[in-house]
Amino acid sequence: MAKVRTKNKKETATQDFSKYIRWFWILFSVGILSLVLLFLLASWGVFGEMPDHTVLENPKTNLATEIISSDGKTLGKFYFDDNRTPVDYGELPKHLVDALIATEDARFEEHSGIDARGTIRAVLTLGSGGGASTISQQLAKKLFHGEGSKNTVERILQKAKEWIIAIRLERQYTKEEIVAQYFNIYDFLNNADGIRSASRIYFGKEPKELGLKESAMLVGMFKNSSYFNPRVRPDETLKRRNVVLAQMAKYGYIDEAVKDSLQQTDLDLNYSPESHREGIATYFREYLKTFMKDWIKKNPKPDGSKWNLYNDGLKVYTTIDSRMQQYAEDAVQQHMPRLQAEFFNQNTPKRNPTAPFLELTPGAIDTLMRRSMRQGERWRILKKAGMSEKEIEASFHKPVKMTVFEWKDGKPSEIDTIMKPIDSMRYYKSFLRTGMMSMEPQTGHVKAWVGGINYRHFQYDMVSQGKRQVGSTFKPFVYATAIDQLHLSPCYELPDTPFCIDKGKYGNPEEWCPKNEGDKYGGIRTLKDALANSVNTVTARLMDKVGPQTVVDLARKLGVESEILPVPAIALGTAELSVYEMVGAYATFANKGVYTKPVLVTAIEDKNGTVLYQFKPETRDVLSDESAYVTVKLLEGVTQYGSGARLRGKGRDAYRADYREIITGYPYEFTNPIAGKTGTTQNQSDGWFMGMVPNLVTGVWVGAEERSVHFKTITYGQGAAMALPIWGVYMKNCYADETLNISKEDFEAPLELSINVDCSKASDKNSIDNSSDDLPDDLEF
Repeated sequence: MAKVRTKNKKETATQDFSKYIRWFWILFSVGILSLVLLFLLASWGVFGEMPDHTVLENPKTNLATEIISSDGKTLGKFYFDDNRTPVDYGELPKHLVDALIATEDARFEEHSGIDARGTIRAVLTLGSGGGASTISQQLAKKLFHGEGSKNTVERILQKAKEWIIAIRLERQYTKEEIVAQYFNIYDFLNNADGIRSASRIYFGKEPKELGLKESAMLVGMFKNSSYFNPRVRPDETLKRRNVVLAQMAKYGYIDEAVKDSLQQTDLDLNYSPESHREGIATYFREYLKTFMKDWIKKNPKPDGSKWNLYNDGLKVYTTIDSRMQQYAEDAVQQHMPRLQAEFFNQNTPKRNPTAPFLELTPGAIDTLMRRSMRQGERWRILKKAGMSEKEIEASFHKPVKMTVFEWKDGKPSEIDTIMKPIDSMRYYKSFLRTGMMSMEPQTGHVKAWVGGINYRHFQYDMVSQGKRQVGSTFKPFVYATAIDQLHLSPCYELPDTPFCIDKGKYGNPEEWCPKNEGDKYGGIRTLKDALANSVNTVTARLMDKVGPQTVVDLARKLGVESEILPVPAIALGTAELSVYEMVGAYATFANKGVYTKPVLVTAIEDKNGTVLYQFKPETRDVLSDESAYVTVKLLEGVTQYGSGARLRGKGRDAYRADYREIITGYPYEFTNPIAGKTGTTQNQSDGWFMGMVPNLVTGVWVGAEERSVHFKTITYGQGAAMALPIWGVYMKNCYADETLNISKEDFEAPLELSINVDCSKASDKNSIDNSSDDLPDDLEF
């Protein structure tokens, strides 16, 4: 009986074990089948839409529009959320790729999207030994379904989709393309979307210029860019960078000595933010935005839809030279804080109770401020919010926290303060502003564009938007008309005596009797001498001979679109024009009488490099090459012995000895031919300088927002002190950069020159009777 009982126990044990084995294989098979079914269902889109073949070929990512200078530098970008400009694998340094693989996916080259060993390790260690996501899986997550859910079931489903997409990506792309996409898709924070933006923003470099430790820092941010943010947590970011370096040493990409050496170094950030209000050529970029929006309206995509300026990854090739743009901005930054310091010195409340305004009564100032209040952004926003005008006006007199602009140590800066909005308006009106544009006369290519002193706080563009009285810089239009119509020589002589144009002539509402500066007159002057010294009476005599309408017609042909009333007073610069118009007009003289419309954009491409737009030059003949050349020779006199002579070195001694260099930039010591003209308007409200060399024309304006804000005397308020120094500093820097090839040669004379331009060889035909107040009868127009 005992033996039977023992046999039954063994049989029972064997049967029980077999049952367990059977259930194991059943469960295992069910698990495998379930896993296969899970992947099949996921691939069929049961758990959510899966990207098809075409989507995988062109994954949807927002790409910023890139603005590229004529010398191949990125000036800025247009974007809403994603400041992303993709780069190819060939633009990534090897150590950047090595750092990524060593840290994120050591077996990247061995697997086909899923790392089986890593997955098993992650399961067995429950994730404590590290995750198992490959670079391909992480790319799939970023491209197609974002971050995982906290729900376990959803997390499993998302992981299944992620694996399938990763395998498809591996089939669709090469390993190199996957790495490039991964670097391009990642958000490194601080508007650094993708590796190109990240390398530029954090280190001021293109990706291919990154050093080993810089690459390690950026790769370290892949773990969690919000936490390992070098601007917020530099110490933690440094530790993470050192982990990446250790991983590179572990897998043999660098040796221990290099690792130990680099781990002792700082992050060495060169933070260069890329935003719409910061960086280089901010005013130009804002103007370009308007250009692009107009182009988009007229040029749809092949399928009829509109291009998106912020997401479609367009490339806009501009004429701006990044070097010249920087020199222009540097010149403004060098001169304006010093000029502003003197303005503040002269306009203290003690010296000027109505500061910063001059010649205005308190009542007139109140009216001006109320008008400005209603025109401002604050008024518009509050009005839209439903506040009454009385409530809005009251809000301007309540102190609020704000950040305001200041010049500090000769550089733009900001102050956090508490101020009434009405006081901040008055404060900002006390600042002098500037507009500057530089252009190649032969091609029309605009090389530099500075619309103000600081775009963040002064957004009104004084190159294209601002129009101010041009003063004596308009006189060359009168002289050019006389030369073209009457064939005059720079050596013709006219009386510098009081002169009037009768009431009613040319529609003149009353008798016009212009006076010279200081009511001074000088007998007989040649046209060259008269223009060099900006003599009003001689200009008025020429205007009387050619007529205002003829001068206006010439200005129109020179590209001036602003309204100009055909009255004699325009001879002295009463017309209000923009820097953009003035530079285009003056460039015609340097371009042998041919007007070339200023060019800003040479080409536009889509993200694939397909050319969508190429500019076509717009030109027209305005003057004969002889008339243009004679006008240029007249303008050379301005810088030889006129108001622009300070460009040659020593200047007048009308300035404080300790301030002369600050205002005029002495010594410039230019020795090459320069044609130019200064301009100063009534009460010194506007200062201008237009300067030309054979292959570059540059115009500069300086003034305040309100014409009642100006220097009290002409000592500092003239164009030669306000605007000319910016031109001088700019040109000094341009000449110092020999790669720019800015001309120092003579202006090219026409092959046939019938008008004498050398007044040392003037004959009787080049002069008039000194006793006459008028031109000879045979020159009447």
